[in-house]
Amino acid sequence: MPEPVLLSSSRLKNILESLLYVARQPLKPDEVSKITHLSPAEVTAGFEELAVEYSGHGIQVVRVAGGYLMGTNAENVEYVHNLVNAKDQTSLSAQSLETLAIIAYKQPITRAEIERIRGVNSDGPLDSLLAKKLICDLGRSPQVGRPFLYGTTKEFLRHFGLKDLSFLPPLPDTQAGQDALFKTALHEQH
Repeated sequence: MPEPVLLSSSRLKNILESLLYVARQPLKPDEVSKITHLSPAEVTAGFEELAVEYSGHGIQVVRVAGGYLMGTNAENVEYVHNLVNAKDQTSLSAQSLETLAIIAYKQPITRAEIERIRGVNSDGPLDSLLAKKLICDLGRSPQVGRPFLYGTTKEFLRHFGLKDLSFLPPLPDTQAGQDALFKTALHEQH
């Protein structure tokens, strides 16, 4: 086992900043501790110090999906959106977004249950969401025919900037309210 490394706080933050800059997925402290040979607690402390230092800047360090990412300050989203074509970023159709919202709120859920809620065939949206890794199959249901169960992924959380599913808007009590939410829930999140 490698010997523990003694790094100054500024050196650790420098290393973490470099890792965050190139990371395409949230960096988990336990994974980074293997790279740096520091404890997960030391790595977490470094990430948290960076988050404080970047607070109020155009780029921020945020905790997402159990790890840390470097991202754009939410106050600048309009400007970033104007620079980057949103259609290229998110090529999700309204049908895919509706299907994704249903899965996010009702997971684990089968294709038949999704289609019952939507009232239409969902093969296309499900294939698209699986290809984009926003959903995954969670195994098979014990129901007759053992259909696949679907749920959201960490990529879903990262894509919509959610720490976890508890940050989704609350699900309305009425069926009409739920239908309206499924049709619009994720359109404004991104």
